[in-house]
Amino acid sequence: MFKVDLPVDESTEKTVERRRAAETARKARIFNTRLRVMGLDLDTLNQQVQEKKHQQNMEKQMDKALDKLRIYQDEALVQQNNAEEEKRRVLNSELTKYWATHQRPEDSRDADLKFGLKGAFKIAIPENELGPASMQIFKGEGVGEELRMREQIRKTERDLRAQMDENEKRHMRDKHIEMLASKELVQQDVRGAQQAALEEVYKRASRTTLENYNQALAKEQAEKLEEQRKREEQENLAEMWHTMTSDMMTECAEATERQVGGGRPPQVLPDRWKGMSPEQLKSIQQEREQQCLERQKQRDAEKIREAAWDLKLLKLSREAEKEDLRAAELNRERRIQMDRYNMQLAQEQLAQQEYLNKRLYTNKPTKDYFYQFNTSSR
Repeated sequence: MFKVDLPVDESTEKTVERRRAAETARKARIFNTRLRVMGLDLDTLNQQVQEKKHQQNMEKQMDKALDKLRIYQDEALVQQNNAEEEKRRVLNSELTKYWATHQRPEDSRDADLKFGLKGAFKIAIPENELGPASMQIFKGEGVGEELRMREQIRKTERDLRAQMDENEKRHMRDKHIEMLASKELVQQDVRGAQQAALEEVYKRASRTTLENYNQALAKEQAEKLEEQRKREEQENLAEMWHTMTSDMMTECAEATERQVGGGRPPQVLPDRWKGMSPEQLKSIQQEREQQCLERQKQRDAEKIREAAWDLKLLKLSREAEKEDLRAAELNRERRIQMDRYNMQLAQEQLAQQEYLNKRLYTNKPTKDYFYQFNTSSR
C-alpha cells in the first residue's frame, strides 16, 4: 500500500475556527460584569454608529452626484435652448433674405397695377399675339374708380368729422357735468357753512339759556340755604333755651321718676336720672355686706371640701406608689429569669457553632472547586 497525501478540507477548519472565535466573543460578552449588569453593548453601538456614518456619507455622495447631474442637465438644456434660438434666428434671417431677393413685390405679375409699371416684369410678346388667358385688364373694369375713391374719401372725411363732433359734444357734456358737480359741491359747502353757522347760533343761544337757568337755580339754592340756616339757628336757640330751663339742668329729683300706679314702684327715666338717694345707697350697701358674708361662708366650705379631697388623693397616690413598687419588683425578677434563659441559649448556640466549625465542616472548598463552574457560555 502506498501512502497518499489527501487534501485537507479547509472549509471545515475555517468553520471550526469561526465557531471558536464566536464562542470566545460570546464568553467575553457574557462573563463581562460591566456589560451584563449595565446592559450596554459598546461593540454593537459602535458598529451602529459606523453604519449610520457610512449611510450618511453615502447619502451625501448621492446628493452631490444628483446635484452635479442636475447642473449638467440644466446647462445642457440652456445650451439646447440657445442653439434653437440661434437656429431660429438664422432661419428667419435667411427667409427674410430670400423674400428680399426672390419674392420682391416688383417681380409679381400684378406689379404693373400696384406700382404703375415701375420695375414690373415686361412682356416681350406683342399683345395681339397673346391669347385670352393672358389678359390682365378687361373692358369696363376701371370705370368710375376715381369717382368712387373721391366719394369714399369724402365719406371718410364726413365720418371723421362726425366722430370729431361727437367727441367734442362728449367733451362739452363731460365738462358740463363736471361744472354741475362743482356747483353742487360749492352749494353743499355753502349749505354746510350755513348749517354750521346756524348750529353755532343755536349752541350759543342754548348756552346763554343754560347759563341763565343755572344762575336762577344757584340764586334759588342760595335763598334756600339762607332760609335753612336761619331756621337751624332758631331751632338751635330754642333747643339751648329748653335745655337750660329743663329739669335736667335744674336737677329736679321729681323729674327723674314717673308714677305708674297700681301699687307699683315709680318708673325711673334714664334721660333725667341724676343719681341715687341716700336711702337707696344705704340699702345697696347693706345688701352688699350680706353678699360678702355669704361669699365668705361659701369659701370656707370650699376649703373644707378641697382639704378632704386632697387627703383622699394623698391616700390614692400612696396606694399607687406601693402598686408601682410591686410591679417593678415583678419586672426585675422577670428580667433576671429572661437573662438566665438567654445566657443558656447563647451557650448552646456557641457549642453548636463550635461543633459545626471544628467537627462537621472540616473540608473547606478550594478555588479549583469554584473554577469548574461557568467555563462555557452554553
